[in-house]
Amino acid sequence: MILFIIAYLAGVLTIVSPCILPVLPFVFSRAGQPFARSILPMLLGKVVTFAGVATLAAIGGDWAVQANEAGRYAAIVVLAVFGLMLLSPRIAAVVTRPAVALGNRLFQRAAAKASVGASLLLGVATGLLWAPCAGPILGLVLTGAALHGANVGTTLLLVAYAAGAATSLALAVLVGGKVFASMKRSLGLGERLRQGLGIAVLAGVMAIALGLDTGLLARLSYAGTTSLEQSLLNRLRGRSSQATASRRAAPVTDFQQQTYRSNLPVEGAFPPLEGAVTWLNSEPLAVEQLRGKVVLVDFWTYSCINCIRTVPYVRAWAEKYRNQGLVVIGVHAPEFAFEKRIDNVKRAVRDFGISYPVAIDNNYAIWHAFGNSFWPAHYFIDAEGRIRHHHFGEGDYAQSERVLQELLAEAAGSRRGDGGLVTPDAKGAEAAPDFANLQSGEGYVGYMRAGNFVSPEGVAADEARDYTVGKPRQNQWGLAGNWTVGAEQATLNRSGGSVTYRFSARDLHLVLGPGVRGRQVRFQVTVDGGAPGPHHGSDIGPDGSGTVSETRLYQLVRQSGEVRERTFEIRFLDPGAEVFVFTFG
Repeated sequence: MILFIIAYLAGVLTIVSPCILPVLPFVFSRAGQPFARSILPMLLGKVVTFAGVATLAAIGGDWAVQANEAGRYAAIVVLAVFGLMLLSPRIAAVVTRPAVALGNRLFQRAAAKASVGASLLLGVATGLLWAPCAGPILGLVLTGAALHGANVGTTLLLVAYAAGAATSLALAVLVGGKVFASMKRSLGLGERLRQGLGIAVLAGVMAIALGLDTGLLARLSYAGTTSLEQSLLNRLRGRSSQATASRRAAPVTDFQQQTYRSNLPVEGAFPPLEGAVTWLNSEPLAVEQLRGKVVLVDFWTYSCINCIRTVPYVRAWAEKYRNQGLVVIGVHAPEFAFEKRIDNVKRAVRDFGISYPVAIDNNYAIWHAFGNSFWPAHYFIDAEGRIRHHHFGEGDYAQSERVLQELLAEAAGSRRGDGGLVTPDAKGAEAAPDFANLQSGEGYVGYMRAGNFVSPEGVAADEARDYTVGKPRQNQWGLAGNWTVGAEQATLNRSGGSVTYRFSARDLHLVLGPGVRGRQVRFQVTVDGGAPGPHHGSDIGPDGSGTVSETRLYQLVRQSGEVRERTFEIRFLDPGAEVFVFTFG
């Protein structure tokens, strides 16, 4: 129920997101009309259409991707015609001429049906156009569907998200209707208002056709609403955990007799650590063994850039506070199939210099026990076996370390000097992102979650196809050469194939693999058509050359000096390369 509330409130927040701007003219065009016959059908059409399209996206079939794109084009046409009707009474008369022919006797009934039908159709078009406007909570729902399979619960969460947006839009249009009516009465500008709405609708159609809703406005939305949604999620999650803690808190022990007590809240009991397929750097650990220790549980997966950037801090905390009673446990929960291979995880643990215990949670047993939904996620557990704090995502390292110091002081029974905070020397992909210049988000290549794909051939799911790519706009990408696009990745069938991405960020990373044959794959990177030179990442040379030798995240671009929009291309000199996901920093 908490997740449904979160989804609903996150939908409500979209009214303050710039991504919603192209949709608003269509909604306000119904201002002043009867709510039940005009506004309500439009909002219902929007909710049902969005939930249906997003559910298909969660299922991940290529046919759903194609249907969504076709639906967007159809919606653009419908809304363009609607805008022209508002702009010109003559065009409106031509379009509605069949309805007029029904005769005077049935005019009122036909008009009522036409009004409801037109509003419902407008809502369907609006739902299709709004589908790409997604924040982190919607991403959470779709990620959960990808992990556990799309089901009725997924669809209901999507309905809750869309219903929240519809609620805020309904309030806006009701207020807008009163404003419009007042203007008509006092100024007599009814016809000009109608024409103005027509111009606004056509401007919105043009913005959508040019990709501004999923490009510039989507980036503004990410910057504007992510913090609001994350704050909402943390607040409601904390309340839920505290309520659960009142039922599941550990019994009173001698620890409660200690002198120093932290004021950190109790969020719940330490869930069991059972179900891991194996453990690295340790024998299997149980909750009972850890009583008396402060425990930090870190959910991560080795190709996740956000997880990679937290590793230096978690590693430093494990080293600094080991002798004070801290136990760090990494729970490796895979996102991609290749991350389930234990040898791959062993190699990553070695490469990252991780010496603390790591549970291989391939079946998500520990993930489910914690009710977790994020990579990375940190849970802070006190010496009595109670969760006292949590943090989702990267960042806030100072606060997290102070929580550790609080819990360690509590376990020792006295407040002591903390010795300052760690400052790890993070390099390469582990270095902190440049948020001030980050205008590109995560981009998946497999058809299950791909977006902004511009190769004109379209995606042929699980089939070999020749692709071409022209000049993508910002945050668009395409393939060239003969590729097979699967659910999670694209696989190159013949040498010479390439991937092009237009991005705006300091760093560009790409998760790559050598394919099922495991042979090394040579590649060449260009930035704006030339060798990257000083802009090369840690996994390639200044000339742009590199080799895919294992399946992991590769840092390919790190811009030096001014960060600006650039065109990235990676061309593979050997067949077999697998391309999974772009990330930026």
